[in-house]
Amino acid sequence: MSTSVSVYVLRRVLSMLLMLLLLSLIVFLLFNVLPGDPARLTCGKACTPEIIEANRHRLGLDMPVIAQYWEFLKGLFVGRTYAANSPDPVQCSAPCLGYSFKRHAEVSQLIKDGLPCTMWLALGSFIIWMVVGIGLGVYTALRRGRWQDKSVLGVALIGYSLPSFFIGILAMFFIVIKWHLLPYPRYVPPTEDLSKFLQTMILPWIVLAILYAAFYIRLTRSQMLETLNEDYIRTARSKGLPDRTVIRKHALRAGLTPIVTSAGLDLAGLLGGAVFIEAIFSLPGIGSLALGSVTDSDLPVIVGVTLVAAVFVIVANLVVDVLYAVIDPRVRPS
Repeated sequence: MSTSVSVYVLRRVLSMLLMLLLLSLIVFLLFNVLPGDPARLTCGKACTPEIIEANRHRLGLDMPVIAQYWEFLKGLFVGRTYAANSPDPVQCSAPCLGYSFKRHAEVSQLIKDGLPCTMWLALGSFIIWMVVGIGLGVYTALRRGRWQDKSVLGVALIGYSLPSFFIGILAMFFIVIKWHLLPYPRYVPPTEDLSKFLQTMILPWIVLAILYAAFYIRLTRSQMLETLNEDYIRTARSKGLPDRTVIRKHALRAGLTPIVTSAGLDLAGLLGGAVFIEAIFSLPGIGSLALGSVTDSDLPVIVGVTLVAAVFVIVANLVVDVLYAVIDPRVRPS
């Protein structure tokens, strides 16, 4: 790695850390300082002033705002103890994203339990939509104006127009309930039973991939058409290079920059939880955790999921920026 690239990466990492710090402050203020009483949200139906005050002490909300934020930051690195002076203190180990008194569990552990399911959902659908999207995008670009191009674009437009939850409900009703082509989804880790894992995940993968593949078909086609008109592409063809080499090594590589940007951010967004798909197919991922937390007004879990989802996006943005110079030789760090 050259010196300029190393300096660029270091600068981007430092800016990412600053963004993460600002993000933690914004999320903390958003959920703890804006109007509303988090202590009341955690007391359930049988609310009394005594219970609310006890909850406020357990959550550390009786401290000044600056002290609350400092305890929040400190908990991320060294852990935190809730209600330390009470007879029944609660220890939250680092990285402590909070403690759910409704679920009686650390938020970081709840996210850790849901992350594998969400990760498999995101990665599986990502592979499908990238292969289909880029492949058909190149195919339609090389057949611009023909019936193949118009047919694929028409289908892609329909797929892009339909919301994922609508496609998911239709797939669930017809494929699982009515036609019994797949068993009712019940998530198991791939290390436990690979066959059941694939039977459960294949339909959510396809449903998510339909929406994203439709977008990447149009994006890849647009980039390919723009790149194929460049002078260096005509020069490469005039030298007698095979079309496969021109398309793969020159046209596609030069047009990958916006595709990589969108792919990185889309994947990061899915790692933060595909709420509707996980709910429809009963997947115990981060999206289902977030949905349940909103329903139960479980504020610490909402804060933790929000932070983790945002971290995925920021880190993905950093990775995409660093990959630019590798994918496209015309891009140089400055």
